[in-house]
Amino acid sequence: MTYGKELILDLHNCDLEMFTREKITKYFIEVCKVIGMERAELFFWDYEDNEKERREAAEHLAGVSAVQFIQTSNITVHTLDKLKKVFVNIFTCKDFDQEDAAKFTEWFFGGRIKNKHFIERV
Repeated sequence: MTYGKELILDLHNCDLEMFTREKITKYFIEVCKVIGMERAELFFWDYEDNEKERREAAEHLAGVSAVQFIQTSNITVHTLDKLKKVFVNIFTCKDFDQEDAAKFTEWFFGGRIKNKHFIERV
C-alpha cells in the first residue's frame, strides 16, 4: 500500500522576477489548482526586511524558502537567487499527476528541470 507520493524538482536558469513572496504565493495557489490540493497555512523564511543581508548571504542562502501546508501534507519551495535555481518538493498522501505538476512548475518559474524524482512512500 502506498502512503504518500513525493515529487522532487530541481530547476535551473529560472526567472529571478518569480523569486518574491508575492509570486511564490501565486505559485502555491495555482499549483494546488493544477494538482487538486486544498491549501492550508503558508510560511516564509527569507531576507524580506534586510536586503543588505540578502545580497551578502552565501549563494546557498540568498533566496526565499516557503512551506505551503496542504490538507494532505505540504509543498516546499527554496529559491537560490544568485544561482537562478529553484528546488520544489510536493509531498502528499493524495494522488496527483506528477507530470502536470512538473510542467506547470517549469513553466511558472521560467527555468528548465535539471533533476526530477518521484518517490512512492510505502
